[in-house]
Amino acid sequence: MSVDVLCLRPKADFERAGALPPASWNVTYRGPHDADLPTLMKQARALVIPAVGPKLPAAWFEGTSLRLVQITGAGLDRLDRNTLQRLGIPVANVPAGSNSAVAEYTVTLASVLLRRFAWADAEIRQGNYAAFRSRMITDNLAGLDGLLVGVVGLGVIGMAVAEAFRKMNCRICYYDPAPRDLEAAEALGAESFSLDQLLQSADVVTLHVPLLPATQGFLGDREMALMKPGAVLIQASRGGIVDEVVLAKHLQSGHLGGAAIDVYSAEPPAADHPLLALEGEAARRVLFTPHIAGVTRQAAAFLCRAAWRNVERVLIGGEPPLNRAY
Repeated sequence: MSVDVLCLRPKADFERAGALPPASWNVTYRGPHDADLPTLMKQARALVIPAVGPKLPAAWFEGTSLRLVQITGAGLDRLDRNTLQRLGIPVANVPAGSNSAVAEYTVTLASVLLRRFAWADAEIRQGNYAAFRSRMITDNLAGLDGLLVGVVGLGVIGMAVAEAFRKMNCRICYYDPAPRDLEAAEALGAESFSLDQLLQSADVVTLHVPLLPATQGFLGDREMALMKPGAVLIQASRGGIVDEVVLAKHLQSGHLGGAAIDVYSAEPPAADHPLLALEGEAARRVLFTPHIAGVTRQAAAFLCRAAWRNVERVLIGGEPPLNRAY
């Protein structure tokens, strides 16, 4: 049986991960802006795309013979759900592939912010070793042990993050009206809080919710004003969930102790982005990463292999896809 796949992720990604599809498959690799994509979509029986990238025009899916859209990650916001559901094209993702990577990122960045490691590095490079060491001791900086971590969104990734913090002897609270695994949360000793209660109480707030109309601008001025003075925020979910202008204001005022930003409302962020424009100590309290929280060699291999297995399952095995999102 012919396996005709259009893949919008570079072949080099799969080569690095040691996860190329079988050589007998007819896989065409293209970039998200290539002019021949609409034509190639008509010829493909499966479309493989990374979770991160521009939204794909709904019109491209009209009149195709696609039997599967496979995402090599968890995010679904590149696709027009209504169109794909109307056309009956299944969409599947790999929801658990980056759990460990995101959990490692979140714990690491929280620790770096709380203990001002990156800030100390910059000060030492400027010749301020003694003065900044004295300040760090005087400010009585906290480690993770015993702190309250607030996890917003206790899905698969949120639970992995909660478990990682619990291993560091943190106390865990969460906000999620419908947690994925309530028994696992209870076994972890995690307490269910209202959003306001979590923001007021947590030393570390970490976001793990999808980008939906209901979560656009989810953390705005009212919510950040509620946050505990000196708390740190980890934003490794989806750009647009945090009001970045407001976050810059709360960092500039000194209300928040720090923020790690992995995702942005527009990627890459513009040169005049409000967080990039911060100066002085406010700038020292922000750590930027390029949408990389879930990207490690191990995670990439898992995601790529799982994606190709699902393509094989549908196109060759004639079975429904695993992890069908809609």
